[in-house]
Amino acid sequence: MTDDETKPAVPFELIGGEPGVRALVERFYDLMELEPAYAVLRGVHAPDLVSARDKLFWFLCGWLGGPQHFVERFGHPRLRARHMPFKIGIQERDQWLACMDQAMGDVELEPGLRQQLQKSFFQTADWMRNQ
Repeated sequence: MTDDETKPAVPFELIGGEPGVRALVERFYDLMELEPAYAVLRGVHAPDLVSARDKLFWFLCGWLGGPQHFVERFGHPRLRARHMPFKIGIQERDQWLACMDQAMGDVELEPGLRQQLQKSFFQTADWMRNQ
């Protein structure tokens, strides 16, 4: 619950606000660059990940119930349309999910929140497939 005990805390708050979301995003992209298991996923990204890091951070802040940084900058996320130019098949989906799960573990998200986010991430990632 939040301080006023009238509504449950949103995932954004449970992660630790912007610093927590930023830590998750940074770990996610660090793992993508470091781990050979995510090579296919890394291959669909630009050589420089600075923009991708910022965009995922801005998007996740709003998606998790915090500030709508992405919408303020770019309008509606239109995730599927924005990702249509990139091959996203089962392998890419599964590597994205595995990388994000590893990142959530590395930043020590609370197990219940991690499980909730795993389900939500799977639904979104599966919907993004275009191959």
